[in-house]
Amino acid sequence: EQASEEVSKSLQAMKEILCGTTDKEPPTEIVAQLAQELYNSGLLVTLIANLQLIDFEGKKDVSQIFNNILRRQIGTRSPTVEYISAHPHILFMLLKGYESPSVALRCGIMLRECIRHEPLAKIILFSEQFRDFFKYVEMSTFDIASDAFATFKDLLTRHKLLVAEFLEQNYDVIFEDYEKLLHSENYVTKRQSLKLLGELILDRHNFAIMTKYISKPENLKLMMNLLRDKSPNIQFEAFHVFKVFVASPNKTQPIVEILLKNQPKLIEFLSNFQKERTDDEQFTDEKNYLIKQIRDLKKP
Repeated sequence: EQASEEVSKSLQAMKEILCGTTDKEPPTEIVAQLAQELYNSGLLVTLIANLQLIDFEGKKDVSQIFNNILRRQIGTRSPTVEYISAHPHILFMLLKGYESPSVALRCGIMLRECIRHEPLAKIILFSEQFRDFFKYVEMSTFDIASDAFATFKDLLTRHKLLVAEFLEQNYDVIFEDYEKLLHSENYVTKRQSLKLLGELILDRHNFAIMTKYISKPENLKLMMNLLRDKSPNIQFEAFHVFKVFVASPNKTQPIVEILLKNQPKLIEFLSNFQKERTDDEQFTDEKNYLIKQIRDLKKP
């Protein structure tokens, strides 16, 4: 108990040095000294490694200290980003934090702060451990799964050019894992994954990925099945991916064949699809456009 109290006091003192107090700004020179000591002593690593031993308030202090020191800049340099880039195991310790319920949400807060910095996002994206996200977003604890998904989404949407390069290089592996999320038994995971997929393939930076995705007949079949899901929200998100297949001017032969084979059924289905969305003009316009595109399809 005594040790725990001392740790709490020290963490509060460090937080005060870094963040200042309501009536005084943090002194630059002392902040620099503290930051240097955190790197040299390896204390930053020790705090994350032992986060579960620290009390509730202390955990909060650790994440504030970490995020504050991560934002610190000297001119154009970010010393903590450089430090973590040289010690990438810090990132993987934070990621593994999703496996410990007592620290998962705190680790998520620190991880998202890291992802704001492109060099750190790159380390996570191109690592073996990136695929652990597919496991974490399916966790049975709702809060942890949601937090993991927020981090996962951040990683795949924040740095557009980096993400496009990553997805192009790892397309087969990533989309094989991603498809499992679209078959998830968990409604929230399924809906969030569909929404994110729509966002990714409609982003102009991901044109190459979109072209590849909409050329595969199995992807179109999956979206057609999801259009008939029992949840109207999942149907709606599936519609936003399905429309890309239909609206594309350069459909592959197998895609055209599936659409032609189901032409009458699709026209009838879309005509009655989510009619209650009367106040959403854009949705109605898009639906009418798709019906026209499918109706105008001719056998090649």
